Amino acid sequence: MKSRRVWSLITAAAVAAMTLSGCGSASGAGESAAAAQESGTEAVGEETSADASEGTVVRIQVSRDTVCGAPMQIAAELGYFDEELAKVGQSAEVTVAASSETVDLLTSDQIDAAFGLASNFITPISNGLAVSFVTGVHKGCTKFYTKSDSGITDLEGLRGKTVGVPSLSDSSTLSIKRKLADLGFVVNGADADVQFVAYAMSDLALALDNGAVDAIGVHEPMGTRIESAYDVVKILDTGEDEKFADEYCCMALVTQDMIQNNPEGAAAFARAVQKGAAYVQANPEEAARIQIEKGYVSGDPEENAQIIRGLDFHPSVEAGRTTFSNAFSDLQATGDIDAGLNEAEFTERVFPVLEGVPETTVYDAESGTFTTEE
Repeated sequence: MKSRRVWSLITAAAVAAMTLSGCGSASGAGESAAAAQESGTEAVGEETSADASEGTVVRIQVSRDTVCGAPMQIAAELGYFDEELAKVGQSAEVTVAASSETVDLLTSDQIDAAFGLASNFITPISNGLAVSFVTGVHKGCTKFYTKSDSGITDLEGLRGKTVGVPSLSDSSTLSIKRKLADLGFVVNGADADVQFVAYAMSDLALALDNGAVDAIGVHEPMGTRIESAYDVVKILDTGEDEKFADEYCCMALVTQDMIQNNPEGAAAFARAVQKGAAYVQANPEEAARIQIEKGYVSGDPEENAQIIRGLDFHPSVEAGRTTFSNAFSDLQATGDIDAGLNEAEFTERVFPVLEGVPETTVYDAESGTFTTEE
């Protein structure tokens, strides 16, 4: 069955900028996952009847105006959502909308599944947003810059400085807090060694150039475009830094209601996203062409392909779960997440084991076939 597309009428304000307002009510998905592990069951969904979800329509958001959202765009355009959901007797309904709308679409029960910057969701989830991650999708889309004549050439130079970010809860802010805390910085409170100021993503480069801030944090494709248009020094690249190089910046997610009541559909969605990511990894030029021709993003195909080549689109469940656990632990230490939450229990609920989702998926461009690793 072909996916039905519902094009959102709200214009995206900035590339990959997310307004994380509102939160959902918690579900019992974490308790179900915990019970499954305690009883020796390997994964959520092993004892769930597929008949209960037969005919279900899974509502999927595919982001526009974000180059790194290529796996979702490819999964929609090449039919991977349709294909994987059909295997479990379900179908896909695709809504194309700005990434800034994801949380509102989730909390208003307009979508069941989406994709986004993982750390953007950690604080809302800890406050009750009822979503869970199902697979890591790609690594390395966040970068930090200073002006070349600022005298700041590394992170230590940020003591006493101001950093411009897309929002105070953005994944860029949380990532650099984690890194600076490792270096001994106080990153929160009245005695903080660094201050964070929020700007629209499109205004960050100008804020840096005008001296309003001493450094900025952005996501691709903004980083590549800033490097080509401004005289800057890159002081942190999450795709290269030893702390973040093996962590996933972006992940696929579903509602916890879906985890509890339709784990087969959640697993099918995760498999489709993995296929999309594997295809993008093997075919960056073709992925860039498709996302531009189909109207998901603007820009030059070669520049977008360059951005895609600079990221790592090898999907992984286990590395995605490790990423979440690492970030959760660090952000508890900085005070950005409630210290009373139990990391193991929280990770089990928010990144459950799903039956039927491979550890990773690889695409062979020469043969046009996918292989999976368990």
